[in-house]
Amino acid sequence: MNNESTSPEPVDQPPTSESPGHPGAPTTDLQDAETEGFRRDYHRIRDAIGSVIVGQHRVIDSVLTAMFCGGNVLLEGVPGLGKTELVKSLARVLDLDFRRIQFTPDLMPADIIGTNIMNTDESGRYHFEFRRGPIFTQLLLADEINRASPKTQSALLETMQEGTVTVGGEISTLEQPFFVLATQNPIEQEGTYPLPEAQLDRFMFKVVVGGLDREELNEVVSRTILKQPIELPTVLDGAGILRIRETLDKVVVADPLRDYAVRLVLSTHPGTEGAPDGVRQFVRWGASPRAAQALIRAARVRALGEGRAHVAFEDIAGFATEVLQHRVLLNYDGQAENVDVAQLVSDCVASLEQTS
Repeated sequence: MNNESTSPEPVDQPPTSESPGHPGAPTTDLQDAETEGFRRDYHRIRDAIGSVIVGQHRVIDSVLTAMFCGGNVLLEGVPGLGKTELVKSLARVLDLDFRRIQFTPDLMPADIIGTNIMNTDESGRYHFEFRRGPIFTQLLLADEINRASPKTQSALLETMQEGTVTVGGEISTLEQPFFVLATQNPIEQEGTYPLPEAQLDRFMFKVVVGGLDREELNEVVSRTILKQPIELPTVLDGAGILRIRETLDKVVVADPLRDYAVRLVLSTHPGTEGAPDGVRQFVRWGASPRAAQALIRAARVRALGEGRAHVAFEDIAGFATEVLQHRVLLNYDGQAENVDVAQLVSDCVASLEQTS
């Protein structure tokens, strides 16, 4: 993956290039065939999606990384950048059951998770029957999620964290793998509801989808004029994704790397030692423990995608912005001055590099 980051140079940095069995190398039972198989499949999936989505390489990498970890993604960008097409392409390449929910102010929780309805059996006796909602899928696109009321948004909380749905005291387990990819428009705020912090924390990544440059936009227009359909190959299926998760568990995370992820999360809290000046001045509350877990999980995918069976420092910092920016809450001064949270995250990474 092509993620640009500067890795710190700690005094007690573990080896990062020795093969297993070499003196001083990390211990791992991850086989070379598994590492190469993941790297090959990852690049095939990325290339296939890239044949449909022009540019947005960072966005594709982020979505694939979160998906392999089993995490949910919040895509933020103005209309027309291909967010919905990205999700559809992902479903085709991975052969996943796909459903889309268009969030609106009048959407109700039962429209998402389903409801019990009265029905009759052959003898004419009445009984309740659960009618499943669109959430019973593998890949759920929650389009313009911030247009629904907080009551409706809360219907996703259990599912995003536990992969289950509870209706009338009955718990139903969703088929794995299961992912929620939500979209929201950052510039149109009329008729929208801010996502509650508890729901934001359940998104592993928040990915900002940027605009296209001149060359990329010309390519999009050319494809539109030519109207040439692109046949996407099926590279993996749900069972293959679950096998990859087992492979990721074997990627070695040495103690200094784990501690680095913890220190990076703690540096987003204004009251902790080592927090940058911007965090102390503009942040009300920092990232949650889920952020540290997400940093490690994403780092394992990044390392394996580059053919390594162990995590390096640049892997931890590689997706720091996507993991942390939606979990850092600004105080009144930060909101009034429209402080860029992504820049605060970069400051946190830089501060650790200086003190390592």
